[in-house]
Amino acid sequence: MTERIDGDGAVKAGKLHRPTPDEAIDPSRRDEARIPDDAEINPIDRSDEIDEDALIAEFEAEKPARQLAGLPALVVKVVAGGMSVFALYWVFNPMATQFYLPAFLMVGLSLTFLVYRGWGRSDKAKETGKSDNPHILDWVFAAIAVVPFAYIISDWDSFFRRAINPTYLDLAMGIIAILVVLEAARRTVGILVPLVVVGFFAYAYWGPYIPAPFNTSSFDWIRLVGHNVMGTQGIFGVPTDVAATYIILFTIYGAVLGASGATKFFIDLSFSAFGQSKSGPGRTVTLAGFLLGTVSGSGVATTVTLGGISWPLLRKAGYPKEHGGGILAAAGIGAIMSPPTLGAAAFIIAALLGVSYLEVLIWATIPTLLYYFGIILAIEMDARRFKTKAVEMDIKPVGKLLLRFGYHFSSLIAIVAFMAMGMTPFRAVVFATVLAFVLSFFDRESWMTPRRIWDALATGATGALSVIPVMAAAGLIVGIMTLTGLGLKLASIIVDFAGGSLLLTAIFSATAVILLGLAVPVTASFIISWVIIGPALQDVGVPGFAAAMFIFYYSVLSEVSPPTALSPFAASAITGGKPIKTMWLTWRYTLSAFLVPFIFVLSGSGVGLLLQGGVATVALAFSVSILAVAALAVSTGGWLIGPARWPERVILAIGSLPLLTLDPLNIGIGIAIIAVGVVVHLIGRKRHPYDPDAEPAEADSADSVDSVDSVDSATRTTASATSSGAGAHRASSTAAGTSSPKSVASSKPTTGPAAS
Repeated sequence: MTERIDGDGAVKAGKLHRPTPDEAIDPSRRDEARIPDDAEINPIDRSDEIDEDALIAEFEAEKPARQLAGLPALVVKVVAGGMSVFALYWVFNPMATQFYLPAFLMVGLSLTFLVYRGWGRSDKAKETGKSDNPHILDWVFAAIAVVPFAYIISDWDSFFRRAINPTYLDLAMGIIAILVVLEAARRTVGILVPLVVVGFFAYAYWGPYIPAPFNTSSFDWIRLVGHNVMGTQGIFGVPTDVAATYIILFTIYGAVLGASGATKFFIDLSFSAFGQSKSGPGRTVTLAGFLLGTVSGSGVATTVTLGGISWPLLRKAGYPKEHGGGILAAAGIGAIMSPPTLGAAAFIIAALLGVSYLEVLIWATIPTLLYYFGIILAIEMDARRFKTKAVEMDIKPVGKLLLRFGYHFSSLIAIVAFMAMGMTPFRAVVFATVLAFVLSFFDRESWMTPRRIWDALATGATGALSVIPVMAAAGLIVGIMTLTGLGLKLASIIVDFAGGSLLLTAIFSATAVILLGLAVPVTASFIISWVIIGPALQDVGVPGFAAAMFIFYYSVLSEVSPPTALSPFAASAITGGKPIKTMWLTWRYTLSAFLVPFIFVLSGSGVGLLLQGGVATVALAFSVSILAVAALAVSTGGWLIGPARWPERVILAIGSLPLLTLDPLNIGIGIAIIAVGVVVHLIGRKRHPYDPDAEPAEADSADSVDSVDSVDSATRTTASATSSGAGAHRASSTAAGTSSPKSVASSKPTTGPAAS
């Protein structure tokens, strides 16, 4: 059976409001916040139906960004555009780091106080009719943020030379700079990050009073300020350097590419490629998530952009609310690991390891494919379980779309090509941005007029604002760790506790990264974990690049780990599904990805997944990983030829574990166990034949997703056997920018890697 969606249809649901706590508990009270079930739908162009900025701001950061208007909006747009111009100027006219970074932070932190509120919420402002523009105190904070960095810039060379013997004015300005960073971080990602920083400072100050083996020398404020503000550690360390170079340039590129019409093309291409088959809607969302992820580093923003356009298609095809939300969230989170624009942590990997960003892209390729492969398998199972329908749409064929708009891929390819030719990532992304600008003139609707150009530049800067304070705060944490030696102490404790075992060290490390995500965003989680866990993994023989990618992927997967995964909550706000169930289903869709990082640390051959080693090594790692992901996907999804029962699901989960070591004997054992699971399933099918003509499962009427097993309990039970330490956690990332050129397909998708 095929249902048709008229290309001229439209949803008249109004804008989504942020769910209250009561509404989060009882989704039936959120009628205004979701798309009505009986609405007419146009899945290709729904840019006016969902307030994407509100949803992104609500779920992307603990402290949503303001919705500016009038003179403040103009001021922010002008200053933010100038900030982008300054960053572009730096690419071709390099200046001293000691000058560039203070200048970058001066502008970035000042804008943060204008764009992010320190108290209250925008929905309350709308309800009371009050303006959401900055309060007079916000302007005061913005002015204060200028003072210490302007002081540093005025005599930057002498300032950094006085690190060992600072003046009283140096100390005062340094303390103000630290306080400004902490307040800006509080506004963008909440109170936890500043509290963590304060805790580290307290540790450095009162270190002698802490029991062994964690005790350390006591450092006074002269040493703390000198190390963290007047040197290359702390505020002006690697994290801030990455924000001022990689991140700002890639967010500018993403904004320009989005304004050129690429976002609409990527979504249209996804609908055209897969939208006509029974499992097409789910495949469409997955492909769209990957394509949008190539220019966006934000899981929440990509989820919201996908949801606003794709949920009507999923609903018409027959997906229940929670399963549709799970698919949207899982596909959106993949944005953080989709080349060529990975999350911010990927840029830090390049900086910390001293390798080119192109190498990091190469390392990320196969794990990203495996992540989406697991999602596709889950989608195929659900399509059969729920007997989803093909949805016919009025859209151009793939060939015509590629012929007419395929040029949008050019700039993405250009980034990789330029870096392969030896160009720095900075120049490569700038030239790709210029190419995207030129290509915009191929479509009259997307011409980059002067106003659109400046809007894109401003969006690029504001899109990075939420990550700038976090990076500076993370720099302070790293500075304290290097000053006190805490990172090496913790690494030694992890290895000793694991008894030198590589497997136990990897399990403890994965658990630590996931738990750390409860408090800090993905990028900060990676930075802190690298200082602590990186040395521990390397102490047991893991190569540095493999350890970095291991930490990176578990930092990213924190986006889906219960109980505080925000991308699923954003998806549930769109679909009207139950938030908790949506969260668990998102975890189920992505659970097989939790196996992948273990593969490239448990065996020397595992680095083949990172495209290191010979062809045979890569082929072995890739093929075995596919089998492991498939086995665990079937186990958690509960479907093979038909509904899978408990015995075969448990057997398949167990069979996937020996494959992780890539040892020939263990591979044989794993394959044998998986074969047993398949045989048990076939026998069960003969005893309990599956009727393909039976009514589809009613996911909303019970806790089960089929008549045999409960997917929620199955997921939890299987996970306990297959994913050690996949504990509860969440990594909050970026908040939405303030001004953005409208996309035909979505109103304002957040672009660039600042999101993580």
